[in-house]
Amino acid sequence: MADTVEHAQNTPDVEQPWAELGLKADEYARIREILGRRPTGAELAMYSVMWSEHCSYKSSKVHLKRFSVLKQETPRGPLLAGIGENAGVVDIGQGYAVTFKAESHNHPSYVEPYQGAATGVGGIVRDILAMGARPIGVMDPLRFGPLDAPDTARVLPGVVAGVGGYGNCLGLPNIGGEVVFDQTYLGNPLVNALCVGLLRHDDLHTAHASGVGNKVIMYGAATGGDGIGGASILASETFEDDGGKPKKRPSVQVGDPFMEKLLIECTLELFGENLISGIQDFGAAGISCATSELASAGDGGMHVDLDLVELRDPSLAPEEILMSESQERMMAVVEPANVDSFLEICAKWDVLATVVGEVIEGDRLIIDWHGETIVDVDPRTVAHDGPVYERPISRPDWIDDVNGDPAEALSRAQSGDELRRQLLAMVGSPNLCDKSWVTDQYDRYVRGNTVLAQPEDSGMLRIDEESGLGIALATDCNGRFCYLDPYLGAQLALAESYRNVATSGAEPVAITDCLNFGSPEDPEVMWQFVESIKGLVDGCQVLGTPVTGGNVSFYNQTGNVAILPTPTVGMLGVIDDVDRRTPIGFANPGDVVVLLGTTRDELSGSIWADVVHDGHLGGNPPKVDFAAEKALAKVMIAASKEQVLTSAHDLADGGLAQALVESCLRRNLGASVTLPDGCNTMHLFSESAGRVLASVPVDNLHQFERLCGERKVPVVRLGEVTAEPVLKVEGLFSVSLHELREAWTAPIPAAMNA
Repeated sequence: MADTVEHAQNTPDVEQPWAELGLKADEYARIREILGRRPTGAELAMYSVMWSEHCSYKSSKVHLKRFSVLKQETPRGPLLAGIGENAGVVDIGQGYAVTFKAESHNHPSYVEPYQGAATGVGGIVRDILAMGARPIGVMDPLRFGPLDAPDTARVLPGVVAGVGGYGNCLGLPNIGGEVVFDQTYLGNPLVNALCVGLLRHDDLHTAHASGVGNKVIMYGAATGGDGIGGASILASETFEDDGGKPKKRPSVQVGDPFMEKLLIECTLELFGENLISGIQDFGAAGISCATSELASAGDGGMHVDLDLVELRDPSLAPEEILMSESQERMMAVVEPANVDSFLEICAKWDVLATVVGEVIEGDRLIIDWHGETIVDVDPRTVAHDGPVYERPISRPDWIDDVNGDPAEALSRAQSGDELRRQLLAMVGSPNLCDKSWVTDQYDRYVRGNTVLAQPEDSGMLRIDEESGLGIALATDCNGRFCYLDPYLGAQLALAESYRNVATSGAEPVAITDCLNFGSPEDPEVMWQFVESIKGLVDGCQVLGTPVTGGNVSFYNQTGNVAILPTPTVGMLGVIDDVDRRTPIGFANPGDVVVLLGTTRDELSGSIWADVVHDGHLGGNPPKVDFAAEKALAKVMIAASKEQVLTSAHDLADGGLAQALVESCLRRNLGASVTLPDGCNTMHLFSESAGRVLASVPVDNLHQFERLCGERKVPVVRLGEVTAEPVLKVEGLFSVSLHELREAWTAPIPAAMNA
């Protein structure tokens, strides 16, 4: 017998498993206060998943409000949709709009790497689809424990196979991302997924249930027992420190990319025929999320007959159906006159579709099970009015000790031979080595519109064949910098993503973020979180890049050990003609090699400190000069339009040395460079922001120097590109590209026994 609303009213003292479902005692008391009675089992299930940290953002809401001070406008015009929607939507010109967003699927990807990563891709793709857009590309910033750790050998291949397997089957190019290794991600890998979609302005759709009498239709895959409470509850708990075993191990969702492909095409045809009045994808919290969010955003209530939901497992209880996070499902609100046409199109695509309810008068969400009411709630109390915590915030005592141990004071190479050894050690280190073992498992060029992809600074897609209009995307974050100073670390992530997009020739216009942190119940973690948000807000105000939306992932922690704070930034850029893009690799012997920007003695948090000095992490991260970043971006965009450069590569991890190596190895051309004014370690390995390495044809050099001079961007001639496959640092050392490539390509295949 189902626990009905009537039964709940008559049995106020029934014991309920609120703690097992992740609720606190005061939260359970608040639910009883809202309802004026105890909740039914189905209502308790809904509140538990929707009030989880993953769904309700109860620890982050008060701080995310800081983003509201940012103008909802890009350098190319007002946002068409922003924070609060499934994804942000940006006008890119010519009647086109782009929607993009990043999300996390961290905890499920540790428990079951393949399906956790695969369904992470599937979920973010449906967010983009729900805005009325065709998904056109994905990116995946990934972070793992040490490359040589046994558990990394389990997690990394599974995650990469899941990302590639799902995205490749959908026919979506994977155009960028990151692969980072650090001890703190052991047991807490980060699997962040970004998707970008394309639509015309008139195609924009939002999630709301309006129009009394309109029908509510579930379509896509049938509902199963996989993922019951998965992302919502699992991502709201830390892992124990006894081998990283989770406190709770709910089923991880199981993905079916072929069904998702059908769902995409079916949904786009439904949009094209104007058959959808409102739409919501099924992500974390499943039906609980879709029904409560659609109803609360509309102008009426909603009635649903839960027993009409198509099931893969007929033994599921109503509570389980409400909590299931089975994948490849959508919910649409459809006018009665359009229902038959809607169902016909679904049948054409072999997509299950069932009318399960309708929009009703009033403001209640009512769910029946075989004729008896098991849910009767105000949907806003489920979807939007959950608990809001102002967690204690405390600046860590240890931060002063860490900042007082700068890498700038560490010993430096005393000879050219020592510099050469350090360079080879760094090139062959996990965070600087070749990542093609990962990226080669992704289809980067499917659909034929990819013009830049890994290992370029940013991924780039052609939008319009005739004009060449395109978009560029980059994701960046250096958790080591964020550990030393989360405010500056977040700004460095923002600046790097901005620079990566601009270096390719695109104009940076807007960001999405994926904010990954430890437990919000730790005041020091909350300090890191708040400082990161402040850094992003202050930086975006200067750059003029609004935050269009994003994701918060807490509880990335094992015992008392939190991950490095990792506020990943995804930057969107627009380029008027992709044929004028600037790639990273040296291309022509005889081109002049130049360095733009100012190099400072900034080695703290660097790869040099980590690799050469046995994991050293102390001092203060590099400073950020947003005015200089904007000036540099203008130079790079102008140089792209005027076709002045042969190549350009931003400087970040590994500094100038790594940029030279990667620029040489891209097309197997050497370089001969002279470092200015001695200070060899500083010039080679400093990770100062606001710098770009470029190659310029001799005939274009004065034109390029003029562009730099007009914008007061420092430019230094370092040397030239050579046909000889050798990197020479004059007066210090030389190293063959063969030796560099061997060191660079070996680490990941060796660790994966590939």
